[in-house]
This record gives sequence, C-alpha cells and structure tokens, in this order.
Amino acid sequence: MKVFGARRGRTISVVAMLLGGSLLAGCTTSGSVGGGSSSSGGSTGSSGSAGALPSGKYSTLQAFDGQQISWGACTSAPADDPTADLSAFQCGTVTVPLDYAKPAGKDVALALVKWPAADQAHKVGSLFTNPGGPGASGVDFIEESKSQFDGALHSHYDIIGFDPRGLGRSDPITCLDDKTQDKLYEVDPPKDATARAQKAQQDAKTLASACEKKSGDLLPYVGSKYVAQDMDLMRQVVGDKKLNYLGISYGTYIGSVYAEQFPANVGHMVLDGAVDPNADQLESNVQQQVGFEQSLEKFASDCVTNYASQCPLSGSPAAAAQQLGHFIDGLQDHPLQTGDPNRPLDQTLGWTGVVIGLYGDVGSDWWKYLRDALGKAMKSGDGSELLAGADQYNGRDPDGHYSTEQDGLIAVRCADFTTPTPDAAEVQTAYNQLKSGASILNSELAPSDLAQPLCANWPFQTQEKPHTIKAQGSDTILVIGTTGDPATPYQNAVNLANGFANARLLTRVGTGHAAFGSGNVCAQSAMEAYLVSGTLPPQGQRCTA
Repeated sequence: MKVFGARRGRTISVVAMLLGGSLLAGCTTSGSVGGGSSSSGGSTGSSGSAGALPSGKYSTLQAFDGQQISWGACTSAPADDPTADLSAFQCGTVTVPLDYAKPAGKDVALALVKWPAADQAHKVGSLFTNPGGPGASGVDFIEESKSQFDGALHSHYDIIGFDPRGLGRSDPITCLDDKTQDKLYEVDPPKDATARAQKAQQDAKTLASACEKKSGDLLPYVGSKYVAQDMDLMRQVVGDKKLNYLGISYGTYIGSVYAEQFPANVGHMVLDGAVDPNADQLESNVQQQVGFEQSLEKFASDCVTNYASQCPLSGSPAAAAQQLGHFIDGLQDHPLQTGDPNRPLDQTLGWTGVVIGLYGDVGSDWWKYLRDALGKAMKSGDGSELLAGADQYNGRDPDGHYSTEQDGLIAVRCADFTTPTPDAAEVQTAYNQLKSGASILNSELAPSDLAQPLCANWPFQTQEKPHTIKAQGSDTILVIGTTGDPATPYQNAVNLANGFANARLLTRVGTGHAAFGSGNVCAQSAMEAYLVSGTLPPQGQRCTA
C-alpha cells in the first residue's frame, strides 16, 4: 500500500497555515503500510540540488528535443519496497531547461523509469503517468505498481514514470532537516486558538525561509505549467507524435494544464480522481474534509457491522465514528507508547495514521490496516501501527530520514494557485460547513484556523489563478470520478469534464481514492480500452464493480 494521490494535512498545522487548510496529496486504494515512503535517493543516478543546478548543456529548445536518453539498469529500489525486483525496468534521465524562456541557462535533470512494452512489434507508443501529490514519485509509482499495469497496457505501451522537476530524484527541493520535520509532525499544536495561530504562523515562516535558503534557484520554476512543458519535451524525446497519459489525483491537474498548453498534442488521456482547476480553494478544502469525514463514518459502520469481533469500536455506526474521534483527540493529553520510546503517538500522529487508512475502500487493505492499528491502540495501548501509517504518510523512513515529498508538495501547491485572503463571511461559512459536515475531524477548529490566505508566507507569489480549462482542439479526454472519493470529491470530475471542450465522464460507484488500482473491473477495462484503442465508454456509464 503506497501513498499516492492527493495528500491531506491536518487543519491546524504548518501546512495548513501555508495552504489555507488544504487537504493535499494522498494514495490509491492498493498496497500495505510499511512505515517508509518515497526514496530521496535515485534509481537513475540523477543527482544535484537546486542550489547547484548545472547549466549550458544545450543552447536551444530544439537541442533539448533532440537529446537521447541513455536507458540503463535501475539500481535503487523504492524505500517502501527495498527488496523489489527492478530487473524488468530501465532507468534514465532527461535534461530540461530550468526556464524555457532562457534555454541556454540552467538545466534540471528529470529521473525516468521505463517498463518496455511486452509486445514491441505491436507497440502503440509510450504511456506517461503521474500518481499525484503533488510530490509523489512517478518512478516509485511504476516500480511499485507493476501488477496494475500488467496486461493490455503493458502489452501495447512502454510504461513511463517520471519524477517532476523539484521532486524525488529530479533535482529535488529540500527545506528542513529530519529533526526539524519531526518537531513539525510530532508536536501537537496548542489548544488555545490564538497561540495555535501564532505558532503555525511562525512555523510557516521558518519553513518558507528554509526552502528559499536551500532551494531558492528552483522554487520560482516549479509547478504544473513547467511540468506540462517538460512532458511535451519528453514526448518529443521518446518519439511520440502525441502524449498518451494516465494522471491520478493531482496528476489530473498536470494533465489538464498540459491539455490547455498543448491541445493538439493530446493523445489518449485519462484523468482519474480529478482536481477541479476552477475550484475556490477554501471551498475545495472544506469539501475534501467533508469527504474524509464521510469515509471515516463508512469505515466505522463497516467495522462494527461486518467485523464486530475484531473491531475496537462499538455501538451504532454513528456512535462508533464519534468514539474513534474522541480516542484520537484524547492522545493530546494521553499519548500512547510505541516501539520507539522517544516517539509516543500523540494526537497529530494519531490522526495522520487514521487518515491514511481512509483513502481505502470496503474490503481494502487500507481498511484492514486501520482496524488492526486501532485495535492495538485502543485495546492494548500500543500506537506502533498508527505511527507506522503516519510515518508512511509523512515520508519518514525507519531510520528517521524524510523524503523530499512534503517539501515538494508545498512548493508545487504554492506555485499552482493563488487565492486572496478570505473575508470574514467566507471564513465563517467554511467554519460552519466544517463543524456541520466534518465535526469529528475538526473538533478543535476555530475560525482563525481558516483565515490565513494560501501560501501567504511563501517567498515566490504565483500569478496562477483558478480557471476553467477548455483545451479546445484536443482529442477526447476521459475523466473518471468516484462517487465516494474522500480526497478528490466526485463533483470535481463532473466539473472538469464539463469544462473541457471535448471530454467523456466515467463514474465509478464506490468509496476510496481514484479508480485505478481499486479492483473495479469495469473502470479498469474502460481505462484500458480507451488508452489502447481509443474506444470510449458509453455516455453516462456508471461502474459498480
């Protein structure tokens, strides 16, 4: 179980102060909790930091387009699966300009992985992928999700994953050292709302300053508009006339931006678990939290109804959900022991360990993990499994080292959207919606927790604003939405598909984040049919299994 997709952060956190309470990044519905996360090392041999970017390799954009990728053996397994067999994969790097307006300036090395098509004689091209985040590693995604691509997709496509600029192995953004990140993720915020806001404000400034100091050369040149340009360059380098692409969660936003910039180059594009590019960011964050609360309630109901002998919760489904929330909130005053005497499970880590499980679906490994982890915590006073889930979510490996995923997440998020400071009425509306629709996840919420504008302390203020993307002139884009998706609510997919000039919406009926890897045969078959042969699902199709 690997965390890919749209990641959620606690409302009263440093990330929230930067991002206006955003519930970001996340995971698909497959995999197992292992206490690690994306590797910050490289399968590809790509190296270098944003403070020491190389320059002058190519002088024109045409020269970048003509480069050849030296594919070779992949030598470093993902942190979540250190024993993974990488023999089927090829790794390499592609060089892109830091600033496309100045191609002779500094360069960025992007890490790629390729699983060559099984049927080379009938190969139709390359299928580029992005698992979301922003911040998740596309290289790890392919190496850890091999079975999900096996079959029709791998038969007809070279499956290609890449780490977007500033992330993972691609000259990553770095900000805070491991000990400082521990303090941010493992210390509960003050109960007093005023003190909480002050601390979060100071933490946000500390983070922004550290990112600018360590990665200042790169920060102005990250974000989806640059990634879209990089993808078109990679398309040309591998020799494809059009871009065939599978984007999941935040990867759908990258795909949307690509379609806006290069509509004529869009091939077979599937966007699964959609981000709405025209959404009001505060309202979008509210709806995401409401979605997670609904997922929590469904989990609690399934737990007490279908797993009564194993479930640590009791009573009616509604009472069980409240019981879960009260227990986790109580960890602020009564943290649990874990396998590490220096790392008790507090409220912040407890909620993070719960939320990672809420990306799952009925019968999924995620919900089994959550039942087991809560059982140990509530019945035996052992917080070790919830801590392992929190560590995986936060990108902390068993040795205490953090991946660059969280740093990259914040940098990309601040590059993609700007939002004015919400007025008092907007804050009160959001507060009322959260207290009525997500009260368990926001038991300590105060209006002041929602008043900070997006990325107010970030050193580079973007001009990008939410807007409808039409992509006039593109081939048909297949958008997939899941009715009970907590991380990217279903209405996002409806809005995205309606905004495109040429799109088809496929609905997966169920819970859990995104359809890819969910086990829904109908949705998987529809994706494969469109990507391989261009066959669209019927208008209005709903996949129940």
